[in-house]
Parts: sequence; C-alpha cells; structure tokens
Amino acid sequence: MGCFSCFDGGKKEQRKEEERLASAEARARAAEAAQKRQEQFEQSAAGRAARAQMQAAAKQSANSNNGGPVLKWQMG
Repeated sequence: MGCFSCFDGGKKEQRKEEERLASAEARARAAEAAQKRQEQFEQSAAGRAARAQMQAAAKQSANSNNGGPVLKWQMG
C-alpha cells in the first residue's frame, strides 16, 4: 500500500502545474478582454466625452494657480 503513494505525488504535481497554466491563460484572456473594452470605450461617444472633460479639467487646474495667492482680499 505504501508504494502507491509514491505514484500519487507525481499526479498532484502535474495537476498543480496544469492549474497554474490554466490560471495564467485565464489571466491573459481577461487582460485582453479588458484592453478591448478600454479601446471600445475610448472610441465611443462616452469615452470621447470623458477624455474631453479630463483634458478641460487638467487645463483649468494648470491655469488656475500661477504661483499667486490662493485667496485674494479686497478692502473696500
């Protein structure tokens, strides 16, 4: 009975390696699908609008503070 346990160890290692490979393949497919969804979103109207909004916000933040005081007081 003890000799059969030697053969089982090889199957466990093989199964573990197969599961590792399947997991890596699944991650690769998921990454490809996510990339494809990102590209489709960027080409859609919603994606273009989001990009325009982000660019406008970046431009506004770049122009808003030119090194001067944040709060300006007027005495008057």
